[in-house]
Amino acid sequence: MCLSIPGKVISVDGDKAIVSVGGTEYETSLQLLEDVKIDDYVLIHTGFAIQKLDEEEALETLRLFNEMEESNKKEEEEE
Repeated sequence: MCLSIPGKVISVDGDKAIVSVGGTEYETSLQLLEDVKIDDYVLIHTGFAIQKLDEEEALETLRLFNEMEESNKKEEEEE
């Protein structure tokens, strides 16, 4: 199973960007996308931005990830 996660672009330098995911910053390659700007949301997979997302879709995906994490924590506590 492959997993990609949305991140918000906070800086761009050539074909590299710094993106924020839940407050943690990651360097990401922009080689697969064109016209990525600060404040765009991109889908990140193995260090590459693979798709641009609109803000609503990105935030909904992050909300679902957080919901799954909370559910997993509750299950672990019950064991």
